[in-house]
Amino acid sequence: MYVFGDCAVDPRRFELRRGDATEHIEPQVFDVLVYLIRHRDRVVSKNELLDQVWGDRFVSESALASRVKSARRAVGDDGTAQRTIRTVFGRGYQFIQDVVETNDDGPGDAAAPAGEASGDPSGDNARRDQVPHQTIRFCAAPDGARIAYATMGSGPPLVKAANWLTHLEYDRENPVWGHWLVGLAEGRKLVRYDERGCGMSDWQVDDFRFDDWVDDLELVVDAAGLDEFPLIGLSQGAAVAVAFAARHPDRVSRLILVGAYGRGRLVRATTDEQRREAALDLEVARIGWGRDEPTFRQVFTSQFLPDGTQEEWAQFNELQRRTTSAGNAVRFLETFSGIDVTEVAPTVACPTLVVHSRDDQRVPLSSARELVTLIPDAQFVTLPSRNHILTSNEPAWPQFLDEVSAFLLA
Repeated sequence: MYVFGDCAVDPRRFELRRGDATEHIEPQVFDVLVYLIRHRDRVVSKNELLDQVWGDRFVSESALASRVKSARRAVGDDGTAQRTIRTVFGRGYQFIQDVVETNDDGPGDAAAPAGEASGDPSGDNARRDQVPHQTIRFCAAPDGARIAYATMGSGPPLVKAANWLTHLEYDRENPVWGHWLVGLAEGRKLVRYDERGCGMSDWQVDDFRFDDWVDDLELVVDAAGLDEFPLIGLSQGAAVAVAFAARHPDRVSRLILVGAYGRGRLVRATTDEQRREAALDLEVARIGWGRDEPTFRQVFTSQFLPDGTQEEWAQFNELQRRTTSAGNAVRFLETFSGIDVTEVAPTVACPTLVVHSRDDQRVPLSSARELVTLIPDAQFVTLPSRNHILTSNEPAWPQFLDEVSAFLLA
């Protein structure tokens, strides 16, 4: 942990905090900042930074300057004051603030995150203790985008296709996703990743097509050394899983689709009202993520977790802010709305289980029925819930885990 001024940088969690707040910082910006801190005893040349952060990938000096500018902004510095990162013209950059290094991020430390107070069983420490240890790695797509993936647990593999609004580190301590990780990793080696534009994967990416997400899934399982495995997909991740299973019938042994749809909102819209609703979804995202105001993000929270607790709503609102940028949020929703895997779904050859909340407020039950009809011999299970993302305290959650376990063991 590197502590300076009102900031604390935690390389283990890929996290920057200023005061009591966690600052959003993109992966390459974070890497530049950490490298400068670790080599603060000297001026780091531009070429050295480019080599260390981008490796063999060609990147212009203007791109480096942009990342340094973002790093300065994240720690409360700017190019005029240069109180933290100094530009040495013609040579490079140097981190010039006094830094205290500590391994203590326990109670009382100024750098300790909120919610990890000692003796608080409802805090993040208690939640994290239940989640298996994970190992995070990165792999690079052909277009240079870095994809972060994690493995946790032990046993036979289970791969989770990426879905929107995840972060490999934050999810472990978040009440929205923490119980999913505990449940899916029970007796298994869970492999999951953040999709491009989200979480710990690169946010600044050129290509945001559906096929890129399918390619990234292939990239991750290859990097993880998996040949054949069961695959689970949630929400739009289910469509990615369907496309991957159709493309690689020899690699997917079993397929689990949760809160799934084969056609996005614009594709399946048949009335003017449905088309207006789909367009409004995008407009709310443009406004909501463009302003640092949870009121607009609550619109999505209410659809994903209509029966969530106040804590879960607050955490999901925060998750939306921390996991992606305003521009990417709109790009995600635009791509989601145009998804259509109905042509390839009938070619899925592996046993398939489709699980859906009966009163899902984000994705209608009819979308799941359509996939069940298209995928040969697919099993269909409905759960007594209105939530698109099942919560830990509702009866549908243990039922879901039982259905998944029985299907994987069959």
